[in-house]
Amino acid sequence: MTTILHIDSSARKQRSISRALAKKFTNQWHAKYPTDKFIYRDIGSAPPNFISEKWIAAVFAPEEKRTDEQNSLLALSDMLIKELTEAEIILISTPMYNYGMPASLKAWFDQVIRVDKTFTFDLSRGDFPLEPTMSGKTLVLLISCGEFGFEVGGVREEMNHLTPHIRSASKYLGVDEQHEIRVEYQEFGDQRHTQSIDNAYLAIPKVIKQIAGKYCLGA
Repeated sequence: MTTILHIDSSARKQRSISRALAKKFTNQWHAKYPTDKFIYRDIGSAPPNFISEKWIAAVFAPEEKRTDEQNSLLALSDMLIKELTEAEIILISTPMYNYGMPASLKAWFDQVIRVDKTFTFDLSRGDFPLEPTMSGKTLVLLISCGEFGFEVGGVREEMNHLTPHIRSASKYLGVDEQHEIRVEYQEFGDQRHTQSIDNAYLAIPKVIKQIAGKYCLGA
């Protein structure tokens, strides 16, 4: 049985293109692999807390010396990390807000990328002292954009602060394989947008097939 952590981060519950993509993906996965487990977290509707000075102090305090207050501050982080640890596949649906992540998604990353939990820190490694504690996970990014041309070589490549950030941070989620499906042209609302949606839906079964091959899942 494969476990998938599904995260929706759009602030919209209605008319959300990224949520619709995720729904299509999960429905198709369920149809092919009905015994697989999904862990669902809607951070668009219930955003994780932002980290604070007290939260940081709790993280760096030795576990055996943490106060009840510190343990309480880290309870959500511990739960989110547990969900991440259980999953082989991480499915994130997200819109592009102001060329980057929604605040809720950034808050989720800040809660789960944590020293001695998802990465270790050792200066004996030289200039690259951080090392992830997990590996072998697959990330599927389902993205909606108002504009277009954010791909490598695209006219807005340098304005894309969403996927490069997620790709960099996902190393510390244990991700070593990534897939991306993107809908563009939303603000234009023309035929290009319609075609982009159609192309995204057509890409979903292809990505599922690729991932299934990695985890040796039967058809």
